[in-house]
Amino acid sequence: MEKQYIALLFDNKKIMIRTNRFYDLFNFGTKIHLMKFISKPYESAALRLPNRFVMAPLTRQRAGVGLAPTMLNATYYAQRSSAGLLISEASQISTKGQGYVNTPGIYSEAQIEGWKLVTRAVHQAGGRIFCQLWHVGRHSHPSIQLDGSQPVGPSAVKETTLITTPSGKVEPVLPHSLTIGEIEATIADYAKAARNAMEAGFDGVEIHGANGYLIDQFLNDSSNVRQDIYGGSIDNKCRFGLQVVEAVVDAIGSHRTGIRLSPSGTNFGVFNLEPVATFEFLIHKLNDYNLAYLHLIEPVASSLENLPQYLKRVTPHFRPIYKGTLITSAGYTFATAEAALNDGLADLVAFGKDFISNPDLVERYAADAPLNSYDIATFYGGDDRGYTDYPYLLRK
Repeated sequence: MEKQYIALLFDNKKIMIRTNRFYDLFNFGTKIHLMKFISKPYESAALRLPNRFVMAPLTRQRAGVGLAPTMLNATYYAQRSSAGLLISEASQISTKGQGYVNTPGIYSEAQIEGWKLVTRAVHQAGGRIFCQLWHVGRHSHPSIQLDGSQPVGPSAVKETTLITTPSGKVEPVLPHSLTIGEIEATIADYAKAARNAMEAGFDGVEIHGANGYLIDQFLNDSSNVRQDIYGGSIDNKCRFGLQVVEAVVDAIGSHRTGIRLSPSGTNFGVFNLEPVATFEFLIHKLNDYNLAYLHLIEPVASSLENLPQYLKRVTPHFRPIYKGTLITSAGYTFATAEAALNDGLADLVAFGKDFISNPDLVERYAADAPLNSYDIATFYGGDDRGYTDYPYLLRK
């Protein structure tokens, strides 16, 4: 197709611009913004968002007593409510689903009441928020499990990386291989957690199916060596994740349900012999559920060295396959996010660390303002420092 251009006159200099792309342009040091696509509203059957910024789920480990959110957490999320959509930090669906200290749950009455503080604050600030439903599977340790028992997984296969515990980094333990009955109970836990999220006032839920946690463990060959209906073939490996999706959709509706996947993820030693075929099958099947969205994580290139079976970029490959709203995330700058949106690779773009240090990230982008630097030392655990004390461009 022939490229189309328009000519603009700027500072008495003629600039040729392709009409089908909206990139930041540079002419002799002058930056011209043609359009800020991320700032445009987005609307679908399930979502009505004022902009295309998504705050990615970010583990911060600041839950209160009983792993329930507190007013500190409510303040943190409300500060960032100008994002088109907030996705909460990963929240375990049961005591067995916990893999780190001080992460919030969504399985007890106290936790539901704690999350009500958060959702109320976000809604009062004009925001929208989904709860990420999480089960870490084998990525845990008896010292983290409430009853001191072994963590669980698809198979009795250890992780290959150290586990972070209250006593520091320790060797992984052999997980208990879930029985069919325990799998069914875990699926029921997802559905109950989704109903709890609705009771807590969330606008929807995101099923965490990525990053080497339980659903991802079922999808991968190194962590799933089962010989029953949940292992072996691609459709069997995808069965657990799809049954979780179906249970959550049945519990709260498809328009309130999203899912996050990492098709080229190798977190915590998961390994897939056929990752492209596996996720093509899974994502084709997800079209049947008319979900609120699919959220894809781009891989870290260095993690895929000598692994030719993995896609170096996942969003361009799976965009033609998935028919609904697509969120892309991981490693995006404003410029690359604009390009992805304009090229039709995604509908929304999720940002992580930039939202940690810039509660007013949306406003800073609109004003071309500089961003605050983040403090990695305060990412996980602690108090308000590095959590709710980052400065605004205009102090609220």
